[in-house]
Amino acid sequence: MILVVIRSAIFFLWFALSSTILSLLYTPLLLLPPRVMRSAAFIWCHATFWGLRVIAGVRYEVRGRPPREPVLAAAKHMSMWDTIALYVLLDKPAMVFKRELGLIPFYGWFVRKAQMIAIDRDGKASALRKMAADAKAVFAQGRCVLIFPEGTRKKPGAAPDYKPGVAGLYGQIGAPCAPVALNSGLFWTGPGGFLKKPGTIIVEFLPPIEPGLKRAEFMSALETRIETATTKLVAEGRASLASNGFSD
Repeated sequence: MILVVIRSAIFFLWFALSSTILSLLYTPLLLLPPRVMRSAAFIWCHATFWGLRVIAGVRYEVRGRPPREPVLAAAKHMSMWDTIALYVLLDKPAMVFKRELGLIPFYGWFVRKAQMIAIDRDGKASALRKMAADAKAVFAQGRCVLIFPEGTRKKPGAAPDYKPGVAGLYGQIGAPCAPVALNSGLFWTGPGGFLKKPGTIIVEFLPPIEPGLKRAEFMSALETRIETATTKLVAEGRASLASNGFSD
């Protein structure tokens, strides 16, 4: 475990330094079209993958077929890894993020420039209409929309808490919803996500839910599919960690 802590610390320093350097280099890109910023973020994601693999010994495996047509992707959220990996695997989607995050220097500038979708949690009906309009504009660009339906990160094995916003968005945009399960929280873990346990994160793209379901039917299908698959992936990940002498 001491070696894991050391490798995690080295990765943290490398990640912080590389992110700072790239943020400074990317600042002039704010003057260019949004697609340039989206491509620049792609480079940062791959740089992070490199650091995870080489420094921390963390790899990933993809199961199922990531959608290439515009869909609403709804994913389990356990760690920061999810936002990085799904940005790559879904080919630069528009992520739904809390509006207040857009106020953070550099990060907020970049996500707004890349045309991500900000949501005002207190806006209720008007916020949903704005989010749906933004999502349709993203679909017109041929891009997916990514949402984390629980609204925040959940530890592996924690009780699910799916928010109604995903159903409202699904009902208004009339597009398929692609559920995504994963077990990243077993490997990107510890206080603040500091600890990186070597192993293979698994992300699984599940069969899409076709548009047109009623709200309750959709929510039940989404939660059942994601949670059933996630439970299996977490059990598989825990067995893999245990075989290497780790626990979560």
